[in-house]
Amino acid sequence: MTTFVDRVELHVAAGNGGHGCASVHREKFKPLGGPDGGNGGRGGDVILVVDQSVTTLLDYHHSPHRKATNGKPGEGGNRSGKDGTDLVLPVPDGTVVLDKRGNVLADLIGEGTTYIAAQGGRGGLGNAALASARRKAPGFALLGEPGHSGDVVLELKTVADVALVGYPSAGKSSLISVLSAAKPKIADYPFTTLVPNLGVVTAGSTVYTIADVPGLIPGASQGKGLGLEFLRHVERCSVLVHVLDTAALESERDPLTDLDVIEAELAQYGGLDDRPRVVVLNKVDIPDGKDLADIIRPDLEARGYQVLEASAVAHLGLKELSFALAKIVAEAREAKPKDEATRIVIRPKAVDDAGFRVVAEEGFYRVLGEKPERWVRQTDFANDEAVGYLADRLARLGVEEELMKAGAHSGDEVVIGPEDDAVVFDWEPSLATGAEMLGRRGEDHRFDTPRPAAQRRRDRDAERDEADEEFDTFKPF
Repeated sequence: MTTFVDRVELHVAAGNGGHGCASVHREKFKPLGGPDGGNGGRGGDVILVVDQSVTTLLDYHHSPHRKATNGKPGEGGNRSGKDGTDLVLPVPDGTVVLDKRGNVLADLIGEGTTYIAAQGGRGGLGNAALASARRKAPGFALLGEPGHSGDVVLELKTVADVALVGYPSAGKSSLISVLSAAKPKIADYPFTTLVPNLGVVTAGSTVYTIADVPGLIPGASQGKGLGLEFLRHVERCSVLVHVLDTAALESERDPLTDLDVIEAELAQYGGLDDRPRVVVLNKVDIPDGKDLADIIRPDLEARGYQVLEASAVAHLGLKELSFALAKIVAEAREAKPKDEATRIVIRPKAVDDAGFRVVAEEGFYRVLGEKPERWVRQTDFANDEAVGYLADRLARLGVEEELMKAGAHSGDEVVIGPEDDAVVFDWEPSLATGAEMLGRRGEDHRFDTPRPAAQRRRDRDAERDEADEEFDTFKPF
């Protein structure tokens, strides 16, 4: 059964925002209590967080669909809906987040680093929040926005200081088992190591991590063997250690050829030319292996490699190897630029930036922009007053004016939003809806009618005035 997964496709869906509530306060002796509909709650986010206790993406391989909770709708009495709960997904250190096209969205390194993979939708406003001096009792509320949903690809790149590379059965797993406390599987057949192994080495005052990468063969960078799947695990390493088998049983192989083949695969993979190299001649405890090491050592040093001899079985040269690697790692850490505090860059919008644009397409006009698209998603098109409110907002934003500048005429087809989530309507410069039947857009004439008691008083006063006029008219002399 698979216990190590370093690449998964994750389907994430944030929570939807709760709908706003359209409610009117009702209480004895208060016939016009006013709107009291609460706002909807915010939908939960899907958040990726680096957790040092997590070392594999196996959980997401078995359960790739993850969804946060929705926000609760608002209620009467000015009660807002509860926000949805964020879904926190722990990922290993060194996880890279990509989209379906392979573009890097985030590189998560360091305990506690977070990335919002899917953002929850906003809650809709209740009619209490929509009330104004002209719209005293809105008969509608805004809908909650749907949460973001999509697919992301998670790739794990091991965060290690040293990477052991070489042919299968070169002795990489044996070396890491004696240099650190790691316990990889060791056997006398090729491709024993199927997953990267990570160990911690202490050499004096320097503590560093070392990774054992599954064996490489010719064509690994094109997908042969296991190399292509695990070459990404050497990208973050500061030092590359070539482990050469000086006691190989295959007559057609020799350590120098093995080194050339592995270097060619690393060059084709790319991005590793600047890493320092160390060559370890392994299995020198065998007489033939020691003799071969003495023969090829001058050639390797002539190429500029630092050459060390070791034997995992006989524990030969391990101390020298660990301290040599510690020195290179320490130098790499010193040369690495220190992390600076994140600079906050404020980029204000241009003065003439309306936040939307009108694009003339074949047979229709498309309106694109964050505000109009969000307003459309929050509108209940079954409510005429809500549609009138949307038309009023679009007019104040300047959409009608831009449509006229683009050449739109009455009756032309106008689309708001992208192709997969758009609203289509026939445009009229003066949009007539149920809200306009009540008066001008944004006004509510239901409150223009006086209260019954006040009307009765006015009627009695009018009758009294008429009686007084008649009395004055027929007053005797």
